[in-house]
Amino acid sequence: MKHFRIDFVITVIVLAVAFLYDNWTGVGLCAILIVVEIVFSFDNAAVNAKYLTRLNPFWQRMFLTVGVLVAVFGMRLIFPFIIVCLSGSISPWRALHLALEKGDPHTPGTYGYILTEAHPAIAAFGGMFLLLLFLDFMFDEDREIHWLAWIERPLQRLGRLDVLSVIIAGLFLLVASETLVHETHVHTAVQMRSIVLFSGLLGIILYLAVSGMSTMMEAREEAKDHEFEEADAHASTGQTLLLAGKAAFSMFLFLEVLDATFSFDGVIGAFAITPDPILIMLGLGVGAMYVRSMTIYLVRQGTLAEYRFLENGAHWAIGALAVMLVLSIRFDLGEFVIGGIGIAFILAAWVSSVRANKRDAEIEESGEPETASV
Repeated sequence: MKHFRIDFVITVIVLAVAFLYDNWTGVGLCAILIVVEIVFSFDNAAVNAKYLTRLNPFWQRMFLTVGVLVAVFGMRLIFPFIIVCLSGSISPWRALHLALEKGDPHTPGTYGYILTEAHPAIAAFGGMFLLLLFLDFMFDEDREIHWLAWIERPLQRLGRLDVLSVIIAGLFLLVASETLVHETHVHTAVQMRSIVLFSGLLGIILYLAVSGMSTMMEAREEAKDHEFEEADAHASTGQTLLLAGKAAFSMFLFLEVLDATFSFDGVIGAFAITPDPILIMLGLGVGAMYVRSMTIYLVRQGTLAEYRFLENGAHWAIGALAVMLVLSIRFDLGEFVIGGIGIAFILAAWVSSVRANKRDAEIEESGEPETASV
């Protein structure tokens, strides 16, 4: 529990602030938002841990300290204000005034309503970014562990085709813009189609830019410093590189962008619980801190290596989230459906990992050659 001690202290402080702000109603809503953020973002922690294992302790601390400030204030407070300002064509002062009014999200002109109207653009952007992350993992030819082998192995073979993930994401975006977009109270169907296409394309470009920069800097640092060579002694924990300097900074940026894309659905969905942006920031912010601590815990305990299929399950959860984000442009899937499917993938992968470990232990005890494949 030592990984979460600071989170517990901050939780008590935030709940006290929520009580002073809106009595026990504020405490209840804030507590619900904390739980919702933790439950919906577990796949985020599992995926972040994959990349965080490649950073040295200094940059891991940066992710937990400076990074969480970006997650709490940037994505949970400032980002909604920016969306409201751009979508509603209003000034930041007007957006702040609307936020403090706590208007009904279903009433035109309120803070929550304007943010909800921007959902198609946010969903297209986040959906494309996460879809590329999922596809690149599935198409990775160097990946040795397969969970759902009947589909993962064929997908891995398809990865021999260059930029296939970009092609699939682009085609998915085109189909979605033609079949899922409909007119709103503010924009016509043609306008919304353009907005969705532009936002989705922006998500694709950002993923390629950040991922490409991270890969380039990592390769450069590895070539000039022996510290970044593969360490066979750590192979069992899945740790092959300890990045520092520019390579670590670029990886840190990638993790921040990745965390931001995971936040989109949570920020929008939070308005279904309360239209109060202050409570949303408090609840989701504390939840984000728990997710960060959970990520560090997974790294320090070597959980991804111990439960071999957990990384695969997390990426399947990401793929499902990407598809559901895009589908939510037209259909109201509900936050618990979106979060539940992600958790189902994580739990299923964990159970499969436990069974595989038990099977390996039995084979080792019997002295028989191991024939099972992953």
